[in-house]
Amino acid sequence: MKRREFIFGLGGAAASLPFVAQAQQLPVIGLLDSGSPDGMTENLAGFHRGLSELGYTEGKNVAIDYRWAQGRYDQLPALAAELVRRPVAVIAATRTSAPALAAKAATSTIPIVFQTGIDPVKDGLVASFSRPGGNVTGITRLTTELMQKRLGVIYELVPKASAVGLLVNPNGPGSARQVQEMQEATRARGLALHVANASNDAELEAALAAIAQSGAAALIQGNDPLFIDWRKRIVALTISHRIPTIFFERGSVVEGGLMSYSASFADSFRQVGVYVGRILKGEKPADLPVVQPTKFDLVINLKTAKALGLELPPTLLALADEVIE
Repeated sequence: MKRREFIFGLGGAAASLPFVAQAQQLPVIGLLDSGSPDGMTENLAGFHRGLSELGYTEGKNVAIDYRWAQGRYDQLPALAAELVRRPVAVIAATRTSAPALAAKAATSTIPIVFQTGIDPVKDGLVASFSRPGGNVTGITRLTTELMQKRLGVIYELVPKASAVGLLVNPNGPGSARQVQEMQEATRARGLALHVANASNDAELEAALAAIAQSGAAALIQGNDPLFIDWRKRIVALTISHRIPTIFFERGSVVEGGLMSYSASFADSFRQVGVYVGRILKGEKPADLPVVQPTKFDLVINLKTAKALGLELPPTLLALADEVIE
């Protein structure tokens, strides 16, 4: 079975009809993602919940054609062009701004609903949050804007730190901005910053080893879908190197990571599903304001803290929205 056929089945689509036959009868949603489906079960479930709120169920009254770039951002323009040629009724471009930018370059008529962690106005996706304009709207988690907040949270744990590390994917679309944000934040606190780059598995191991050897008291994980794909591996390396790490999404803490601070990924995917459903019912992207998060969750794994020999300050535990024991 081809990978794409398998991924299509993830959404609970009926297996009794070939995809092409269904697509001839049902409106087709194109889902364009910069990563892989690994670790995406909860997020895709959120997307389907959002669609169901508008009365849509995959395989019943809508079909979904998935395109995964597997971390190869250079493949996104071709994948977007494939969806435009189908053509699909709407494109959901998820996890970073790169899929949305590729889709926007490929079509000015097919509606696009993005889900990104970056300011979509600065990225040129929309004219403004309240009046997106054109054929593009969506949901932002403002993940990059939370970089300084994550530093503040981890600093509560290591207040005597003189240096911290930052892990980024140098090929990611928002990496330069993330580094800049963290440079400004660490400079304000009088901290040294060690930036470690990883865009493949070999580089990941070397990057975490370099952070451990640098004397950094803690690590902030940059925002990139590739790091979700490598979730278990990154968690294992941070623990083996005994580096207190704050992640950009809750799933890494569930897998054993120390802590995370973020808006809910699953809920932002649900909101993408809602907007896609509203567009399928006739609303226009230009009339749908960009959704911004209103709640951010601090998640802490107590078992991991104990394994690292860390004593969590009561003030930090009091701030936690979820504590995993």
